[in-house]
Amino acid sequence: MIKKLVSHGNSAALVIDKPILELLRVDMDTPLEITTDGRNLIISPVGNRKREEKFKAALEEVNRRHARSLSRLAE
Repeated sequence: MIKKLVSHGNSAALVIDKPILELLRVDMDTPLEITTDGRNLIISPVGNRKREEKFKAALEEVNRRHARSLSRLAE
């Protein structure tokens, strides 16, 4: 899909069609994070920070406890 920016006051806006919003389960109240990789614009719904932190802590624990086994599996 190719889109063009539209004027919105002194800014530019990108209109996201309703089917896309529904597919992503995003609505007007969903906070969005806007990042870039230096070439592309990346728009993502903001995740649950506590859940992400808990997952990262669990992953670090698994990596710490099973580092040797994981290293052998990687070979």
